[in-house]
Amino acid sequence: MYLNDEKINCRYDRGDDRFSYRVGAIIIEDGAALLATNDSADYYYSIGGGVHFGETSRDAVLREVKEETGVDYEIDRLAFVHENFFTEKCGMHKGKRFHELSLYYLMKPRGTRVIDSDSYCSDGREYLEWVPLEKIKSLKVFPDFYAEKLGNLPKDVQALVSRDVD
Repeated sequence: MYLNDEKINCRYDRGDDRFSYRVGAIIIEDGAALLATNDSADYYYSIGGGVHFGETSRDAVLREVKEETGVDYEIDRLAFVHENFFTEKCGMHKGKRFHELSLYYLMKPRGTRVIDSDSYCSDGREYLEWVPLEKIKSLKVFPDFYAEKLGNLPKDVQALVSRDVD
């Protein structure tokens, strides 16, 4: 759904508080997960982004993956529902308190790590990197459950809550 031809993310702001509905893609090829970072971030984060008003989460994750990787991936299954409470520590949203609801989809492997990324986010250029699963625990990665869960994905959907609020 669009307002004046503008795509509207499912989120709202009230002062320094933001509620956000988003999707994330878990893309694993040959023992490595595809993660993103940008010039303002000192951490890695999942591929994904906001769900547009009137868009299903499945359509949103397929759109976000295509936008960020340049590749059409297929969805394997829903893996995690994550409710995340945090205060942004860098970038244009520094100091803003978030209540974020995210659905993380496991994508089907393609058998290749070749992507065609030309992705940008609100903080500028995004860089995508294949990070070996065993290395994720030693890096600063969000969502925080990635370090524990990506190396041993559950068979059923898990609901998770994270709190990192000042």
